[in-house]
Amino acid sequence: MNTGDTGFMLICTALVFFMTPGLAFFYGGMVRRKNVVNTMMACTFIMGLSVVMWILFGYSLSFGGNHGGIIGDLRWFALNGISMNEAGPYADNIPHFVYIAFQMMFAMITPALITGSLVGRVKFKALFFFIMFWSVLVYYPMAHMVWGQGGFLAEIGSVDFAGGNVVHISSGVSALIFAIILGRRKGYENTAYRVHNIPFVALGAFILWFGWFGFNAGSALGANGLAAHAFLTSAIASASAMMSWMLIDVIKDGKPTLVGASTGLVVGLVAITPGAGFVPIWSAFIIGALVSPICCGMITLLKKKLKIDDALDAFGCHGIGGVWGGIATGLFGKSSINSVARWDGLFFGDYHLFVAQLIGIVVTIAVAVVGTFICLGLVRLITPLRVSDKEEKIGLDLAEQGESAYPTFNGLDS
Repeated sequence: MNTGDTGFMLICTALVFFMTPGLAFFYGGMVRRKNVVNTMMACTFIMGLSVVMWILFGYSLSFGGNHGGIIGDLRWFALNGISMNEAGPYADNIPHFVYIAFQMMFAMITPALITGSLVGRVKFKALFFFIMFWSVLVYYPMAHMVWGQGGFLAEIGSVDFAGGNVVHISSGVSALIFAIILGRRKGYENTAYRVHNIPFVALGAFILWFGWFGFNAGSALGANGLAAHAFLTSAIASASAMMSWMLIDVIKDGKPTLVGASTGLVVGLVAITPGAGFVPIWSAFIIGALVSPICCGMITLLKKKLKIDDALDAFGCHGIGGVWGGIATGLFGKSSINSVARWDGLFFGDYHLFVAQLIGIVVTIAVAVVGTFICLGLVRLITPLRVSDKEEKIGLDLAEQGESAYPTFNGLDS
């Protein structure tokens, strides 16, 4: 084991942890004043629940053993049998505990992304049980299929450097399904939903950007050239996407916006995540520049044409951004950058990686759709999914948490 790699990975683990509080601010700033506490509480409880579940059985199901390329087993229940001084099967340069902790942070932020599509009307109890079931039925199998030994998608040659399939597509698709089943917020077609705290949104985006360097660079599992490569592709794609979204704002409304710039940098990070350690530096400019119009177009289609209330664009940004990132990895990936990719991308004359990426995306969507329906069916046996009309009107901060973020503003929200 290498102490430098170990120190680097512990820092990256802490950076990825910080992303979930960042997401809480990002989402919390976007909602109405009467729902900000409830929205941030959704990310907060997941920080606790995900750690408990991951240590007890989540890590073992994701990375312990292999059953049909789909799921692991319970050999490492509560980390039983794992020593603090031993390396694990996935990285021999760092302690097994460090790898477990790093992966735990991915299991934390992924379900938190789903909550953005549901704000303002989902019952807290329903969300709690949904996240519990979803982690078991969707996240752990996806983590095993993509990153686990013998995982189905890994075996067919599909690659995902830091979570395009596992994190973004799975959560984005599940968010869309849940939002459709949950239904639109009351008065959705006649109400202008404005961002209530733009500094919160920017703060959250900056924290996410900061943490994402640990997210992507840390996925190299060592302080090495691949980590530096992933760091740079992440910086380039996010910056390019920010510039691209600002241009869209100027074309549409004549002025660039801070919310637009913040959203752009996030979707750029989403798009580069699956390919950060596979694609050439120059391709990160293309991946980032194109993701903003792709995501912006999808958000417009969902909200204005299809009237789907994906409240904070969890599917429009993470689902679609993840799909584009997976496709782009199939286009620009190079085995000379990372030998985990068995073939070069379509841009370099080989179609095998591109096809494998498409299969990976389709499988991820299928697992997310089926898993979400099952989870929602289980939750409905326990509790209704949605708050009452009265609770929705007074706001979920008071109705679900009994707290108010801004007491002096009571009565000003409709």
